[in-house]
Amino acid sequence: MAQRKSTKRNNSDTQTNTHSNHASIKTSSHQGKRIAKATLLLVFSIFVSAGLLSFSGCFDYTTLTGPRQVTTTITKPPIITLHRFPRQCGVVRNQTQPVSEDGTNKNKPRSNHSHPSTCPSYFRWIYEDLRPWRETGVTREILQKASRKAHFRVIILDGKVYAKKYRRAIETRDTFTLWGIVQLLQWYPGRLPDLELLFDADDRPTVRSSDYIGQQHPAPPPVFRYCSNDASLDIVFPDWSFWGWAELNIKPWAKSLVAIEEGNKMTQWEDRVPYAYWRGNPNVARTRRDLLRCNVSDQEDWNTRLYINDWATEFKEGFKNSNLENQCTHRYKIYIEGWAWSVSEKYIMACDSMTLYVRPTYYDFLIRGMVPLQHYWPIRDHGKCRSLKHAVHWGNTHLDQARKIGEEGSRYIREEVNMEYVYDYMFHLMNEYAKLLKFKPEIPLGAKEITSDSMGCPAKGRWRDFMAESMVMSPSEVSPCEMPLPYSTLELKEVLERKANLTRQVEVWEDQYYRNLTNANKH
Repeated sequence: MAQRKSTKRNNSDTQTNTHSNHASIKTSSHQGKRIAKATLLLVFSIFVSAGLLSFSGCFDYTTLTGPRQVTTTITKPPIITLHRFPRQCGVVRNQTQPVSEDGTNKNKPRSNHSHPSTCPSYFRWIYEDLRPWRETGVTREILQKASRKAHFRVIILDGKVYAKKYRRAIETRDTFTLWGIVQLLQWYPGRLPDLELLFDADDRPTVRSSDYIGQQHPAPPPVFRYCSNDASLDIVFPDWSFWGWAELNIKPWAKSLVAIEEGNKMTQWEDRVPYAYWRGNPNVARTRRDLLRCNVSDQEDWNTRLYINDWATEFKEGFKNSNLENQCTHRYKIYIEGWAWSVSEKYIMACDSMTLYVRPTYYDFLIRGMVPLQHYWPIRDHGKCRSLKHAVHWGNTHLDQARKIGEEGSRYIREEVNMEYVYDYMFHLMNEYAKLLKFKPEIPLGAKEITSDSMGCPAKGRWRDFMAESMVMSPSEVSPCEMPLPYSTLELKEVLERKANLTRQVEVWEDQYYRNLTNANKH
């Protein structure tokens, strides 16, 4: 893919200093006075004429007055011009973009690859997610069947985004997911193909693979959502919180990531609390309520420190106890699913603490590129208290290795799941999906065009703030990363077997640890 380059024009801040020499001029002739009057009249006429011409756009007033003080700007071809909310919205006007010493926009997503590089390994799962439609393609009939499961339809046509909503989603998940798609088109303008897709913004997958086994069954409906599992065929897409979760005051991912990095520096790893930390809502799932049994008590210390997060109270108190950057204080952090996969995953793993990852049922788009003992420590779902206690004991007796696992997991999140790669994942997923369409996309009745303006202007409060903070202000300076080849059957088998073997190895260590404790107690 050809690299797109931006053309920059740096306008130096200049001021014209006019030094006037004051001198006494003595004239004795009447002719001199007439010349002076004529000169003043001529200068006055020129300035009046210049003002009229400047007003009409025909004359640059700075030709006479000198250049005005200007800020650094970026000049781009028309198709990739800066996109802003209308001035009357006040969102962009009141949010001056900070500029670094080299003149670049600090809020703009930065490129870690100056030329198109190969995408991270988890991009290969795009091919697997779309495999059910490789033979049949996606027909209009198949897509219509998916509409019964969807919250909204997305149409991209001639570089514009349209949306049709079918039912209300939880909170503003649908709004920020659509916002993210609009930003994708501003990040890669003119690069997305025409397409139609259907999105279910609920948690759990709904397209069961068992319902579509055998040639006598039709192709499954292609439904995009935030997570899936091994028994489902839902197509995994980045979740809404990458652009902010306003209801819980969780800022857009780019900003959260910077804050967490700063939080990491507050407590050095070896000085962190040597226990496993978790804070969350236990009421959303049985497995979380089960986790609370592992909390420290008078009878048992499972090497954990667990806290209930009451979001209603947090809301009333201004979310003062839920700042993500203040939660990087323990050597170990626990990730556990909620009703389905949990948004908390990326924030937990960004802390440099070794993540104790309770065996999941669901997966999102990023976890499939992570490896046990390299990026996280696997925890049994059944018998999780014993598993957590052993994990912390192992870490505290293998400090260098535990720290390395924590740092490698955080590096993966920071470098391979930054916003640039999130947009690249969306870009490639939608491109590969569009190749499967067997019909010409069209704008259905009731669909509306959506833009940064149409979505951002009506927004209020944190919703509006998070849109402004996550709005793409200028296109990418490089092409998307290059997709790796699909897994062969053998490669995919080896990847899955390697992860399973590493998880089993941890379980063997755990079982041996408790056998040794039992034997020690006998003596």
